[in-house]
Amino acid sequence: MRAPDWYDAWCEDAFEAFTAKQQRMEADHGLAAWTRYDYDANACTLTFSDDKGPRVVADIQVIGTIGDHDWLWGWANANWPRQSTEAMRQVRAFGVENGIEELATDVLTSDDLPGLGWMLAAISARVLEAEGAYRAPSGTGAVYLLIRSIKSVS
Repeated sequence: MRAPDWYDAWCEDAFEAFTAKQQRMEADHGLAAWTRYDYDANACTLTFSDDKGPRVVADIQVIGTIGDHDWLWGWANANWPRQSTEAMRQVRAFGVENGIEELATDVLTSDDLPGLGWMLAAISARVLEAEGAYRAPSGTGAVYLLIRSIKSVS
């Protein structure tokens, strides 16, 4: 399967827009400043807290995970609750419809797995019109979470 001619430029645009969204999200919600974060895959939430309690809550989807050797899409991982990966199936469908192998293949490899994770997060954010993403360290890898909506709470 060969990606369409427009795909490389589309990805560059997606990453540029994603970078702006990430900067806006950080400016509005200061995610890096909170002392704690917790994600709940069953409830599809990501919560940032301090010693006074929750400060920012996001509606999330599990984009995928990286380990030592590969990327695994959330929709291909039976360990995630279905509701936490449901929207990501639209990203897969977009890949299938447009002949984009990396969006339709369960497992991917790369010499730069963190970079691949961020690029796939940017693509997912564009396809799903999301607010951004968050990378949560997990054992020997990381979980990439798509932030569909986000709000400060007090």
